[in-house]
Amino acid sequence: MRLLITRPMPDKVLAAAKARFDVTLRDSAAVLDAAELRAALRDYDVVLPTLGDRFQADVFADVPAPRARLLANFGVGYNHIDVAAAKAAGVAVTNTPGAVTDATADIALSLILMTARRLGEGERLLRAGQWQGWGPTQMLGMHVTGKTVGIIGMGRIGKAIARRCHYGFGMEVLFHNRSTVGDAGVPARQVPLDQAMAADFVVVAVPGGAATHHLIGADAFGAMKPSGYFINIARGDVVDESALIAALQAGRIAGAGLDVYEFEPKVPPALIGMENVTLLPHLGTACLEVRENMGLMAVDNLIAHLDGRDMPNRV
Repeated sequence: MRLLITRPMPDKVLAAAKARFDVTLRDSAAVLDAAELRAALRDYDVVLPTLGDRFQADVFADVPAPRARLLANFGVGYNHIDVAAAKAAGVAVTNTPGAVTDATADIALSLILMTARRLGEGERLLRAGQWQGWGPTQMLGMHVTGKTVGIIGMGRIGKAIARRCHYGFGMEVLFHNRSTVGDAGVPARQVPLDQAMAADFVVVAVPGGAATHHLIGADAFGAMKPSGYFINIARGDVVDESALIAALQAGRIAGAGLDVYEFEPKVPPALIGMENVTLLPHLGTACLEVRENMGLMAVDNLIAHLDGRDMPNRV
C-alpha cells in the first residue's frame, strides 16, 4: 500500500511507517500546493498530511474517484481538511488527540509568563547591549500568581491549562465552552464568553473550523479589561487578527501572546512591531517525544486501516 508522508518526520515515525507501507517521503517543510494535493489523492492509497495541507472541497471535486482512502492527519487539529467532502469521496480522516495535550498546555503557560513578565522584551534588551543594570522600577510587568484566567474551550487542552493555572499559580479559573462541562478537573466556573474574556488572562483553546472561525473578534476583545492579556494556542483563524491588532494599538488590552496566526506563516508587521506581544513560531507540540508520539499515533491509524480494523482516532 502506497503511503505519502507530506513533511519530514522523526526517524522513529518513519521506521514504523516503512515497516508496513511503501513510503514516499516528501522532503519539504512547505505545505502541499494545489497540484500536489490532487496528486496525493490520485496516486497514493493513504496519506499522512499535517497542518496547512488544505484538502478542501475543491480538491475532492477535482479528484472525484480518489485512490486514497485515508488521510491520517498528523495533529489534533484538522480544520485544513474538509471532513464532509472527504467522507463524500469515500476518504476517512483520523487525527492524533491526547499526544499533544500537555505540551500545548505548557506553551500556554509559557506565553502567559513571557507576556505578563515582559520576558521576550527583556531578552531583546539584554542581547542588544542596552541593559543598564537592575533597578526597582525596571521593566515592571504583571504578577501572575492569584490572578484570574478565562479559558475559551474546556477540552483536553483547556483542562490541562486549568490544572497548571490553578495548582501552579493559585489562579481562579473561569471558562467558556459551547457545551456544559460537568467536571473541569479543578474548581472552576463555566461562564458566558464575555465574562471569560474579562479575566486577567484569556487563553483560547478551542478547535479550529467553521464553527469557531473568528470566534474572538471585536466584541470579544471589547469585553476584556485594559489590564488583560490575550493568549492563543488554538488555531490562528479562531481570532480575527485585525480586531486583535486594533485592540492592541488602541490600548484596549495590555498585551498578547501568540503561537498561531490567521494566515501562517505570515505574521502581520503590526504584531511584530509591538513590544507587548510575544510571538512564537507555532511551537505548541515542538518536543521530539511529543512529535514521535503524534507520528506513531498517525501510523497506528494507518495500520488499522491496512488491517481492516476500526481506526482508533477517526474523526
